[in-house]
Amino acid sequence: MNSTWDIVVVGSANTDFIARGSQLPKPGETTMGKMFQMGQGGKGANQAVAAARLGARVTFVGRVGSDDRGDAMLAQLRDVGVHTDNVIRDPDTPTGAAVIHVDESGEKQIFVVPNANDKLTVDDMRGLDSLRNTKVLMAQLEIPLDTVMEAARIAHEAGAKVVLDPAPPIDLPDELLRWLTVIKPNSSEAERLTGVQVSDRQSARKAAEKLLERGVAAVAIQAGSDGNLLVWQQGEHWLPKHDVKSVDATGAGDAFAAAMAVALSEGRSWEEAGELASATAALATTKLGAQTALPERREVRALIAQSS
Repeated sequence: MNSTWDIVVVGSANTDFIARGSQLPKPGETTMGKMFQMGQGGKGANQAVAAARLGARVTFVGRVGSDDRGDAMLAQLRDVGVHTDNVIRDPDTPTGAAVIHVDESGEKQIFVVPNANDKLTVDDMRGLDSLRNTKVLMAQLEIPLDTVMEAARIAHEAGAKVVLDPAPPIDLPDELLRWLTVIKPNSSEAERLTGVQVSDRQSARKAAEKLLERGVAAVAIQAGSDGNLLVWQQGEHWLPKHDVKSVDATGAGDAFAAAMAVALSEGRSWEEAGELASATAALATTKLGAQTALPERREVRALIAQSS
């Protein structure tokens, strides 16, 4: 396949409103925060930025409002080298938004308001040459499922590899799973898809096997607090958690998925892909915010070398 793009990302773009405090508020409780910032986010835009910072040639397919926040999103994407000609400006609906609370340990809770993301349609996918001219397609579930499925179908039939981050968790049809090269669920997403409560390596393997049976080529699954397990038909690879000072886990899953996609676009082995993804995700937790924390390739190489 003669590909123009290393990676095409189809997904969401949001403005993140981030508040950090010593602890997350309980229902009905008001707590005092210590820091606030606005930034660019959305799982799709995060993954596009992460892949570009790792050296891939990336185009982003999404929908933002014709508002100042949409302008800021496009400026950020272009600043890191992401191609934005396939981003649609919605004249009537504002850019998506996420309100994020983060505690001292990096644990988070998030409200996402999709806005323009919800208007990215199946018809928007059908005219895109980029979906037929890429090594890898990345998608998530902060846009309509029908849109994700159409993008995945087109890319798969054109010979591309397809990476899905199944967040937020919903039930997925087997047809979509059969088009996937890699699915990257966290523990709650894995439980929604398989019925297996994932808490450790053994339960992660059980959930991964159920997804492989449904047609996915490989599964990268959060296995409790100790690390991630990468499983494919012929083997598995354990990815222990890197020892870094985490301040905010927002965007870490996006970093992991993007690094997997970059490794696949470079023709790397499953083991190499897992190592790149694990280190990229770890570094993404060391700063507050989603896109601001995403690392450069040299930083990832340094952490892998240090860990080995």
